[in-house]
Amino acid sequence: QKHRKDAQTRSDAMKLFFVSLLLFIFFILGTFGKNGMESAREKATLLVSKMTLDEKLRILSGTASPYVGATLSVPRVNIPAFHLQDGPQGVGDKLTQVTFWPCTLAAVASWDVDLMYKYAEGIGWEQKKKGVNIHLGPMVNIARIPVGGRNFESFGEDPFLSSSMVVPYVQGIQSNGIMATVKHFVDNNQEFNRSFTSANVPQRAQWEIYYPAFKAAVDAGVASAMCSYNRINDSYACENDQTLNKDLKNRMGFKGFVMSDWFATHSTERAANNGLDQEMPDGQYFSAKLKAAIQKGTVPTSRLDDMAIRVLTAAYAVGIMNTPPSGNPNANARNSTHDILSRTIAIQSTVLLKNNGTLPLSSSYKKIALVGDDATKPRAGGDGSGMVMPPYVISPLQGITNRVAGKASVKAIGSSEPSKAAQFASQADVAIVFVSVSSTEGADRKTLSLGAQNDKLIDAVSKAQPNTIVVVFGPGAVLMPFEPKVPAIIMSMYPGQECGNAIASILFGDYNPSGKLPVTFPVSDSQFPASSPKSYPGVNNEASYSEGLLVGYRWYDQSQVNPLFPFGHGLSYTQFTYSNLAFTFPSNSIVQFSFTVNNTGSVQGSEVAQLYLGFPKEVGEPPQVLKGFQKVNLNPNQSAQLTINVPRTQFSVWNVVSNNWQDTKGDYTVFVGSSSRDIRLKTTFSL
Repeated sequence: QKHRKDAQTRSDAMKLFFVSLLLFIFFILGTFGKNGMESAREKATLLVSKMTLDEKLRILSGTASPYVGATLSVPRVNIPAFHLQDGPQGVGDKLTQVTFWPCTLAAVASWDVDLMYKYAEGIGWEQKKKGVNIHLGPMVNIARIPVGGRNFESFGEDPFLSSSMVVPYVQGIQSNGIMATVKHFVDNNQEFNRSFTSANVPQRAQWEIYYPAFKAAVDAGVASAMCSYNRINDSYACENDQTLNKDLKNRMGFKGFVMSDWFATHSTERAANNGLDQEMPDGQYFSAKLKAAIQKGTVPTSRLDDMAIRVLTAAYAVGIMNTPPSGNPNANARNSTHDILSRTIAIQSTVLLKNNGTLPLSSSYKKIALVGDDATKPRAGGDGSGMVMPPYVISPLQGITNRVAGKASVKAIGSSEPSKAAQFASQADVAIVFVSVSSTEGADRKTLSLGAQNDKLIDAVSKAQPNTIVVVFGPGAVLMPFEPKVPAIIMSMYPGQECGNAIASILFGDYNPSGKLPVTFPVSDSQFPASSPKSYPGVNNEASYSEGLLVGYRWYDQSQVNPLFPFGHGLSYTQFTYSNLAFTFPSNSIVQFSFTVNNTGSVQGSEVAQLYLGFPKEVGEPPQVLKGFQKVNLNPNQSAQLTINVPRTQFSVWNVVSNNWQDTKGDYTVFVGSSSRDIRLKTTFSL
């Protein structure tokens, strides 16, 4: 009955989604479609021709405001003030009365593009309610290193997954009539010494690993982009002619504007001429100094006009021109619909890493021991500019107690004394240990370890209680030396305010876990590609991206190294079989793959089928790269034929000689399965 209710809820949610999507498509056709964007630029160009020098400068730099960033309005020509606010995972910068959503990486772990749209749509609605018209997200820097301090804000380690999920994010934010800001362009893959380190990136890796998510955001019509703190091949990102002018604006076709990260502007003439359009959060370089440069001719008037036109093109395109922000920072932006959606995302992003039959919890368990400080005060989000102020956080103790409704005893003990916790756990039918690790902007984690205290706690409890389940709240990959010692492990990537309710739903089988890892979990701190000092954190502020294309699971596959848990991994309470892989060429631009997935278990569940492509050996690609995925919900004994269309552009690689994409020909291998290391089907074909 619960599963039928789940199916009906999903059916209703899908109907609402498609209604919203249709409305959004009409919006897009009139704005970010070819004619819409051209129309927006025409309007912006006409308006800029009527503006004075001082009026143009007003929209090109920041000013003091209750928001984290803002520009002055230009009343004479009806340009409203722009209000900028973090962050990728909700209304940040300490504004209150907002939803404390799961982190972005959690939403990505759902591998559900429809759910990602709703997530972003909800965040955008709250931003607008707060008077914001420029949302500072998504953050699509690739999780190159597992200790990255902002990985929880990212879309993971894979460029295809990131690209696929950033499109609905951008569309969801901008469906509210506000701008999304794709950031941080580019190669801001570490927080350590981020303002000084030069990311020295080979050209092929730049285009195949680090650019694709930005290009996908551009194609989705993202209004603005934010350049990053770091240097790129020894030139600061916010004054880098190659990345801003040549690559982003010219080759990718970005028509919006580039703002600086906060205080990431280092010059006036160089920054303006090399592609920066707006300085944030003040006008140290783009106010009086820019005016002087215009008057001297060191920054051409045509470039000034282009800067202003780009800002106003984006404003016209999303529909905020001539419409002053209607909300305010003190408004209550919460609603019950978002509370429910936050719980749904937390549930669907939960990853079941290991299960030897202990889960879901048996109704025969009458004494449940919750162990660890996170049982009562869970770490449900990351820190930094994107931190969201929680209206509430449901603890695991609250969620589980509410779920058992008096039918079992639920008691909790803290983390401080492992021996007492072990004795406490031994007297119960089952013990659930809750642990976490912090992560923040401005600093990378020094280790992937959960900490000696947590490891001791888990070790002591697991020895005293054979039915020990470990639940981890974290920003991504963590070390798990306890993995062989416990029968079940759950990973919840910073689940937000509905933390306890979501975990209870998974533990008791009210919802079947379907999350999949968007990052690889290493066995040790040194088991990842960029582990040498020259690669990370860099030597003398120079970080060599010498691993090239071998980022994340690609390195593990190439090196034939077994991770703790592979990219794309995630178990279910049911079982799925795969069969009948076939391919066709319906057109010159698409290769179509089809296969059957069957739920052979006893409960309803969702599976994320993943398609990886093995290129001809002479091309020099990693052994396999993700090129498609599809999520399907199936009842027991139900099967579905899935179809994944792979555009021929996905068979291209970057040629550093021609400085362009190159079609590849030869023998390909297609791998289809439940993770990058759980391949169920394989076939070959030639192009």
